[in-house]
Amino acid sequence: MTDWPNHAEAWRAWRDALAGERMHHAWLLAGKSGLGKRDFALAAARELVAEPGVQQPLGEHPDIITMTYGPKDEKAEKAQAEGKPFERARSIRIRQIRAMQRRLVTRPTLGSRRAIIIDPADDMEKPAANALLKSLEEPPAGTFFLLVTHRPARLLPTIRSRCRTLRFPVLTDSQLSAMLADEGAVPDPEAIAAADGSFGAAMRFAEQDLAPIAKLIAALIESGDNGMTERGELTRLIGQRADRERIQAVLDLAQALVARAARASDDPARRIRLIDTHAALVSLAAEAPTANFDAGMFPFEIGTLLVGAATASDSPHV
Repeated sequence: MTDWPNHAEAWRAWRDALAGERMHHAWLLAGKSGLGKRDFALAAARELVAEPGVQQPLGEHPDIITMTYGPKDEKAEKAQAEGKPFERARSIRIRQIRAMQRRLVTRPTLGSRRAIIIDPADDMEKPAANALLKSLEEPPAGTFFLLVTHRPARLLPTIRSRCRTLRFPVLTDSQLSAMLADEGAVPDPEAIAAADGSFGAAMRFAEQDLAPIAKLIAALIESGDNGMTERGELTRLIGQRADRERIQAVLDLAQALVARAARASDDPARRIRLIDTHAALVSLAAEAPTANFDAGMFPFEIGTLLVGAATASDSPHV
């Protein structure tokens, strides 16, 4: 498991609570994507369920339930059952929450505690979130929830109010450089700058070959696109049939580059445009997992939003 230098404060708060008399039953692990929140949740869950004198399995633990995107449909479920690659759903569905809740009527297998990890909790369907809320309101004895979230504002306020929040800070450039080197990746200054503190984003930069896209995004932010040539090139680089992982990597990259430009700008009007563009990209990223966008037009939509950050005279729709 990756050694995360930004987890020290989260571990201190978690272990202080674990050593206390009353451990809170629900935790929100909040921070941008790529900060190791899932790794923390898995390791923290193991500390939670471990008991003196009870041997703990090295592999999958019967008292740790982890939920993420499940199979998309019956065909995908069959492929999963056969151990084959399968297409995942774009959200965490109510049937997954219901299945988890059915397990909660039984006692934990090895000890007195059970941990439920939901990753990412902000991608639960609304019915799934409402169903989970009932468990958070009346948690079974010995059951603890760890909700991994990249965008806490997307969660129901009633869910957030029942959780104790652990916030995960972004990584420094030097930390990112050291972590990339530990993973055998070249600590590319361009990747580090574009990652904006996210190790996951830095790794995706290399894996997805995002350097040409980063240069084009920077040009769109700075100079716009009076025709549609640059946006067409962005669509070509991203790919007409890009999968969800690549689209998400580009969205993360675009948000990071726009945020960096906003911090660097000393022009108030330009800074406002950049902030508005960043907000629009965040909204688009939130819609991406579930919205039925035309795959060929989605990259063009990203480019159009970026053009809006350029000079005021440029129309993003020209």
